Amino acid sequence: MTWTLAIDTSHFVAVGLAGDGVAAASVVVDDTRAHAEALMPSVLAACAEAGIALREVDEFAVGMGPGPFTGLRVGVATAWTLAHLAGTEPHGVCSLDVVARQWSDEGAPDEFVVAADARRKELYWARYRSDGSRVGEPQVSAPDQLPDLPVAGEIPELYRHLLRTDGPSTLDPAVLATSWRRMAPAGDEPYYLRAPDATVPGKPKSALPRLRAAR
Repeated sequence: MTWTLAIDTSHFVAVGLAGDGVAAASVVVDDTRAHAEALMPSVLAACAEAGIALREVDEFAVGMGPGPFTGLRVGVATAWTLAHLAGTEPHGVCSLDVVARQWSDEGAPDEFVVAADARRKELYWARYRSDGSRVGEPQVSAPDQLPDLPVAGEIPELYRHLLRTDGPSTLDPAVLATSWRRMAPAGDEPYYLRAPDATVPGKPKSALPRLRAAR
């Protein structure tokens, strides 16, 4: 049997496991600030639920965002590390594509949007066709700039009155584990879409010129 481990930390910690393309376990920790602490225990919990050891996993799928820098980086780095320890390469997909696939399998409208909280009063989003295929690249903008289409995904309550919310509201990691082959590959670079909040300070400026000018 081929075991697939799926990891996504674009929003919550979400871990899925599938055997031969059939969902076997799903673990979600609904805390947007516990990625580093909760991810590996969730991976081990998913393996225990499926009755396998982590060393038995054959392939790894990972959501590449978009998502906040720190949490997203935890999931991507962990998936890359586990895959390389297993002697394989991880398979990255856009996290929004996972939700789009969920809705497509349930019967999505002809066109729709999947969005997620980007903080700073903005949303990450992408546009899709009914078959779950993405139109263009993921974007980040104010909620009132989204296309006037049905919207699925992790939408904060604050913005729901601005959008035509419908469809799945959370990412199912089991769908990532079972269906990553049906999604476009995301490559090696996560979808951060904007610079991280924390930056390296620049070189301190000397106060001597101002002091000399004041004399």
